[in-house]
Amino acid sequence: MFENLTERLQGIFKKIRGQGRLTEKNVKDVLREVRLALLEADVHYKVARDFIERVKEKALGQEVLRSLTPDMQIMKIINDELVQLMGGQAAKLNLNPNGITVIMLVGLHGSGKTTAAAKLAKRFKSEGRRPLLVAADVYRPAAVKQLQLLGEEIDVPVFSMGNVSPVEICKGAVEHARSRGYDVVIIDTAGRLHIDEELMRELEEIKEAVEPHEILLVADAMTGQDAVNVAKAFDERLDITGVFLTKLDGDARGGAALSIKAVTGKPIKLVGVGEKLDALEEFHPDRMASRILGRGDLLTLIERAEKAMDEEKAKQLERKLMEKKELDFEDMLEQIRQIKRMGALDQLLEMIPGLGRLKGLQVDEEQLKKAEAIILSMTIEERRNPKLLKNWSRRLRIARGSGTTVQDVNRLIQQLVQMNKLLKQLSGMDPKKARRRMREALPFVVRR
Repeated sequence: MFENLTERLQGIFKKIRGQGRLTEKNVKDVLREVRLALLEADVHYKVARDFIERVKEKALGQEVLRSLTPDMQIMKIINDELVQLMGGQAAKLNLNPNGITVIMLVGLHGSGKTTAAAKLAKRFKSEGRRPLLVAADVYRPAAVKQLQLLGEEIDVPVFSMGNVSPVEICKGAVEHARSRGYDVVIIDTAGRLHIDEELMRELEEIKEAVEPHEILLVADAMTGQDAVNVAKAFDERLDITGVFLTKLDGDARGGAALSIKAVTGKPIKLVGVGEKLDALEEFHPDRMASRILGRGDLLTLIERAEKAMDEEKAKQLERKLMEKKELDFEDMLEQIRQIKRMGALDQLLEMIPGLGRLKGLQVDEEQLKKAEAIILSMTIEERRNPKLLKNWSRRLRIARGSGTTVQDVNRLIQQLVQMNKLLKQLSGMDPKKARRRMREALPFVVRR
């Protein structure tokens, strides 16, 4: 997402990098290209127009820092305006501190409401809450069954009442939650292929019956400006409290994320960044602006690492390293799995400042899968004692068992050797300095 916009903006900044200062002419030239870049990214034309006017006013005014070069001046102004355009700061969910929190998810067919409900439930459960999912879509075939299967996957109960009125289902769910001690009720409402009066009337009746603390519009980022139009229509009838933008990991141009807040006045609160049920993040305008401008997003990268981290295993690994013991293949397997839990590698690289700008940089995630398969084809003794793999017949057996070649096995063995060489170089250092260097070299040992 935003790849084309980021590339265009980087090219624009590069053009004025060698100029001495900002002038009315070069500002005008730059902003013409920025406006075209925004429109190509499917940003609403009125939003793009107003954005350019605000940037122009600041660029030609007194707010520019004299110590910055022209490209940095423009980048700073555009960054600040992007942050404001997307809401200024992260918008938190409205949770009821003294009772049940009711969250109502609305949207069209195909936007991902049911999966979004399960992602939310999993997030609340991980925070120590007791969520209850509500199957209020009685129209779409197998909608209730889909939610029940997702509920089983995350071990969260699903409330349903069969083919009765969705309003009655929602009222019954809140009463059920109150009597059984659930503190978050997440309602998966019905959608339509398009907005119609029947859909809106039903949603208005549900809203009146259960008085939700949050009405989140689930919108598909891949639909671009259509997502903005849908958000406006739902807001006019339901007064939504925010937006849950799905498929932000896709190849959408990004216009929806940049336009929704400006058009509706309602913030994007959550974003889906993958198909897995833990691929859910809060939306941070400042971090997103940084990514759009190619400057990475280290805070989100760190948060993902912390969630993927098994703290006790990280402590065990650190103790092992500080005692000058060598890593084995069980250690490597654990690190591979932690990296995979952090999400797609191409997403992770985009969050590292500078790497997002490198053209042609590709990540072969198959190498991680291949390494994992090789290690899983080893015996426990071989994983814990890599020296046993000097035996050629063992390597041949492992290659056949993992569907790889002996060369692949040899390469993985060599990688482990190189990792242990690096650790030996750190062993003679002062413990504090060694720990710092170790964490820089091996990010997987960073503790929360």
